[in-house]
Amino acid sequence: MPSLTRDEAVARAEMLRVHAYRIDLDLTAAADAGTFASTTTILFSAQRQGGETFVEVRCAQLHEVTLNGARLDPASLVDNRLLLPGLAAENELVVRASMEYSNTGEGLHRFTDPEDGAVYLYAQSFLDDAQRVFACFDQPDLKAPFTLTVSAPSEWEVAGNGVGTQVTPGRWEFATTQPLATYFVSLIAGPYHVRRDEHDGIPLGLYCRRGLAAHLDKDADELFGFTKAFFDRYHELFAVRYPFGKYDQAFVPEFNEGAMENAGLITIRDDAIFRSAVADDEREVRAEFIAHEMAHMWFGDFITMRWWDDLWLNESFAEYMGYRLTSEATRFTGAWTSFAIGRKGWGYAADQRPSTHPVASDSLLDAGLALLNFDGISYAKGAAVLRQLVAWLGDDVFIAGLRAHFAAHAFGNATLDDLLNALSRASGRDLSAWAEVWLRRAQVNTLRPEVSVGPDGRFTAVEIVQTAPSEFPTLRPHRIAVGVYHDGSLRQRVEVDVDPTIDAGRTNVAELVGVPAGDFLLLNDGDLTYAKIRFDEASRAGLSMVLPSLTDPLARALVWAAAADAVRDAEVPATEFVALCAAGMPAETTPSVLQDLVRFATSRLVDARFPHTGVVDRFLPAEAQPVARATIAQALLGAMDAAPHGGGIQLIAARGFISSAGPADVSRLRGWLDGSQTPTGLEIDAEMRWTVLGRLSVLGAVGEDDIEAEHERDRSASGAEHAARCRAARPDVDAKAAAWRIIVADDSLSNRLVGAAAEGFWQPQQTDLTRPYVPRYFDEMPAAAARRSQMMTLLVSEAAYPRHAVEPETVEAAQRMLARPDVTPGLRRVVTDYTDELQRALAGRSLVRALAGRGDH
Repeated sequence: MPSLTRDEAVARAEMLRVHAYRIDLDLTAAADAGTFASTTTILFSAQRQGGETFVEVRCAQLHEVTLNGARLDPASLVDNRLLLPGLAAENELVVRASMEYSNTGEGLHRFTDPEDGAVYLYAQSFLDDAQRVFACFDQPDLKAPFTLTVSAPSEWEVAGNGVGTQVTPGRWEFATTQPLATYFVSLIAGPYHVRRDEHDGIPLGLYCRRGLAAHLDKDADELFGFTKAFFDRYHELFAVRYPFGKYDQAFVPEFNEGAMENAGLITIRDDAIFRSAVADDEREVRAEFIAHEMAHMWFGDFITMRWWDDLWLNESFAEYMGYRLTSEATRFTGAWTSFAIGRKGWGYAADQRPSTHPVASDSLLDAGLALLNFDGISYAKGAAVLRQLVAWLGDDVFIAGLRAHFAAHAFGNATLDDLLNALSRASGRDLSAWAEVWLRRAQVNTLRPEVSVGPDGRFTAVEIVQTAPSEFPTLRPHRIAVGVYHDGSLRQRVEVDVDPTIDAGRTNVAELVGVPAGDFLLLNDGDLTYAKIRFDEASRAGLSMVLPSLTDPLARALVWAAAADAVRDAEVPATEFVALCAAGMPAETTPSVLQDLVRFATSRLVDARFPHTGVVDRFLPAEAQPVARATIAQALLGAMDAAPHGGGIQLIAARGFISSAGPADVSRLRGWLDGSQTPTGLEIDAEMRWTVLGRLSVLGAVGEDDIEAEHERDRSASGAEHAARCRAARPDVDAKAAAWRIIVADDSLSNRLVGAAAEGFWQPQQTDLTRPYVPRYFDEMPAAAARRSQMMTLLVSEAAYPRHAVEPETVEAAQRMLARPDVTPGLRRVVTDYTDELQRALAGRSLVRALAGRGDH
């Protein structure tokens, strides 16, 4: 299907004004039929009478089209475009079609709950998938009010963007919305469980499927509490009340992303309804989801970007406000610590990959390319840059600029220049130079300290050296703090302006001359700028002694993140990071920090959002991995022993131990499952059982019968995904062959089940078994990508990339594939970036071997 180009969107927006949509959907046969009936009426005006345009509709069958009462030939539909000739000044278009349900989380997704056979639907119109549900002018700057009517089974709940009323059994009518972009239009339908509340005149709702009802009810007070607190804070900050009436949050199955900001009907992946024990870091992430999506009601829904080039106006602001409000309005006051160790690394990594781009990109020539830029740059880097802008302008000035921006563009569209103009007027400063280096240029800077210490232990010189990659040689202004730590506590902190125009990127920190050097020097203390940091030699040498005693969680987060990043850059050997884990893991007391540390060290997945994953499995040579895993496992057992029983630290450490467990730990893991060796305070619930079984599957300690028995015990949707992941992880020829067929050829299974098979397939201990599949990935994935949607391609090709085949031959196979002309943009992006990560792992392994050859490690 052709993707709408920016030029086409500009031309159509100049020609049309859309006044209203009326959408009628018939879902009464959802349990049996593969399609649903969609009738759309669009009222619009044309600037040129007699001209022509096109409307998008991606349907199974187009039944009837009338334009101003005249029938158009349904056969004139080409791919997803229907030509509309002979436009009048005022027009009425009616399109009647049969649309397909999806199993990929796009359009109208249909899910059958394996627990009770109930059918659930939700609409995901994001980007350009609204046309899978209703005919539309599918671009963000042709906003209009929507009126929805739905026919559904009488026992179902149905919700949409506006307030809904069941006027007769199974027939629902929804209030007309404020003007919306097409990609915010959504609905849910099915036997959903509902909880309702109200706050400050806003009706609130929570939805989930029946199988999760008890778990939602248990957390409803917390979820409503966060929602109410965030509304109060946003109203206080923005001075514009929430503009879309009611506010429902629907936790839906098999959702691809974290959540989606549909006005009045937020959809959130139902993994956020916790059916098993979780640590506080997961509850914090859920709170950030809620705050992030609510921010979109102003940044995205109320004021929408004109084209996808400015998607950062949505995502960077929502990311910034999500962490800000979580830290200000909930008990998770350390949210910025989580941002520093987790999300920010996502931005740093994305900014160094071959696919890097400016925060405010101008390269998105069509809508399909926009999906590829929903990445760590548009989210995490943009949020970090906004945070430092707030620090520079002052919060009152920043908020005043936002309020002026809201007033000028209410219910309309805006661009980067519109926002900059509002902030410039509020601050009295010209922000063009700031925007040029921070928003319109790619890549990240690195800050390194160079220090000299006299015989009395005091600094005689401290300089900060800023560098940039040669292909993106931009040095930027930074305002940072430099902290001097001793005996675990901050002893001295000075603020420094790093001026790139002085002394070729070298900044003298005169305030620290004569100050006792202490144990450790930390650049960007407080994490206010967006820059990678490194350590001076003395600080680096003492990290294993200093880090466990650091009392500030944010300081520890910055140190851990910088240490992992240095491994990724092959500046520091992975063996050094493992030794640091052995010293620091047992002492870590902040859940979000320990969670990311475990991920750095042990995660099997190379997720684009978490670039430093799997230090042991990817950056260490195979011969060094068993000892390193055992070291990490012992450190995590130490963390479990030191942690309060039944708390989050114990839970996180237990999961990390499981992922590091080796053959010698099989009996211990079996004891956890059967209850004979369960650690005091650790609940072996459904999710923990699957975590243990997953590791036993990798180690070849369980078979198909064991997996099926556990699946019988847990017939939930989560259980089905876990079972698929376990089957793919077994070191068995037939199991791998079956999983591979799912990965490259099966379109009948849902997005989540195919993804689970891909996630389980590659295991670092199974490289000999899976080696034949490495060239097959590069040979067979292009055909699978051509057949699948771009979202599905990204999901599967990322999870299925041969991340543990850290060999030059893998790079060569990737390069051969990238030379093919038939590779889709999504697959090309994944393979390009993940091969870059693999080359980094190769460099890291070479460093370890070189140092071992010298006897240094």
